[in-house]
Amino acid sequence: MYQLYVSKPKSSWSLRPWILLKELNIPFDDKQVYYLDNLQEQRTKFAQFSPTSKIPVLHHQGSVIWDSLAIVEYIAETYPQVWAEDKKARAWSRSACAEMHSGFTHLRDVCNFSPLEKISLPQIPAEVEQELKRINQLWEEGLRLFGGEFLAGQRFTAVDAFFVPVAARIQTYGLEAYFSTQALAYQQRLLALPSYQEWLKA
Repeated sequence: MYQLYVSKPKSSWSLRPWILLKELNIPFDDKQVYYLDNLQEQRTKFAQFSPTSKIPVLHHQGSVIWDSLAIVEYIAETYPQVWAEDKKARAWSRSACAEMHSGFTHLRDVCNFSPLEKISLPQIPAEVEQELKRINQLWEEGLRLFGGEFLAGQRFTAVDAFFVPVAARIQTYGLEAYFSTQALAYQQRLLALPSYQEWLKA
């Protein structure tokens, strides 16, 4: 069985593979770990199961897979439903995941992942505004191209998992004004997922 090391509810990177496994009903052992105030102590502790001393990390049959995108691809080799069935939808999804994985740095820096809080920002930097507009564009595009309630069609897949932390940031920081009605409806669908509510209760 997969063993997934995460830190609920504070780790947005952990949330991605965790909620994907939950939503697709893929069995796994949920290994909860905790951030420590002493960073050196945390690195030493996390190094016991993570080659980078970071999370998430997946252990499976002697293999150790780190980084959320690598974990998702590893799981997809056994569970193809991780991605959309349609070739075009899969290609679009992988592109969107890669963009989320490596980009939107200004949003990450200004809007720390704090899903249990409500935070008011005195102003939104222009760089963050541009990234929010790009996310809105991506969401509208996926919903339009593939005609479902989720980004790649009618069912939840990896591309949705990668944007759940963004949906949470919109709520935490009151960023709804940057999103269309269609995009906000999608955001609310993500936040209403039972698995996401379970994550918050941790």
